[in-house]
Amino acid sequence: MALKGKCACGAVGFEILKDQKEVGPCHCDICRAWTGGVFFGIQAGADEARLTGEEHLTIWKSSDWAERAFCSKCGSSLFYRLTMPGPAHGEYHFAAGGLEDWGDLKVVGEIYVDKKPDAYEFAGDHPRLTEAEFLASIGMEAPPS
Repeated sequence: MALKGKCACGAVGFEILKDQKEVGPCHCDICRAWTGGVFFGIQAGADEARLTGEEHLTIWKSSDWAERAFCSKCGSSLFYRLTMPGPAHGEYHFAAGGLEDWGDLKVVGEIYVDKKPDAYEFAGDHPRLTEAEFLASIGMEAPPS
């Protein structure tokens, strides 16, 4: 079943065309500043997603490997997209907060756990990757400390 979502004002919509049951929290500094908290991302390949209202998107190149999109009318965070070369190029991570219905999504892993504030913790047994571990998983190097 496809997942559908939109920004707060409805100017931009998205649809994840594959049957997706997984969501992954990101605790990186940028996601927390960009969303005002933890970012719950739903992965979809470039060919597994559809956007509407793209004329209302503002795209920001947030790192050497990703760009982020938000609605230019209401400011809602909508997705980040991988931009580095390789098999994951163009992959979306949509903001679960914009979904019409979370259905039976389950947290399957967290990234940037070394950046997570102590104020919250997600239950369950799932992978928890540090910044260095996550970046290595997508073929990137962690910035020097």
